[in-house]
Amino acid sequence: MSLRERRAQTHDSVNAEILEEKAAALARVARRFEEALAALHALEAEPAAEAGRRSELLDAAGEALWCFVVQREAMGQREHRHVMEAYRIPPEVRRRMRPRRR
Repeated sequence: MSLRERRAQTHDSVNAEILEEKAAALARVARRFEEALAALHALEAEPAAEAGRRSELLDAAGEALWCFVVQREAMGQREHRHVMEAYRIPPEVRRRMRPRRR
């Protein structure tokens, strides 16, 4: 195998690893977003849900959505309308789509 062929093979191997890590990262942030959205929906199902807790969960869901969108964009997926529709993301969560202040 020539040096050029070995370099090409190494390049392809590294690119495959990068793609695998991007996909794994997307799966992780998607799972966190789904969990945050589920927690919000569970709270809203409670008749005596407190406003402070709801606001906290809205912020968490907004941040998780932001992470999800950023990761998708890092992978070249720039269209998010179908994601918003598929997850039926409440407008309040969309408005809070940003990193939270700590």
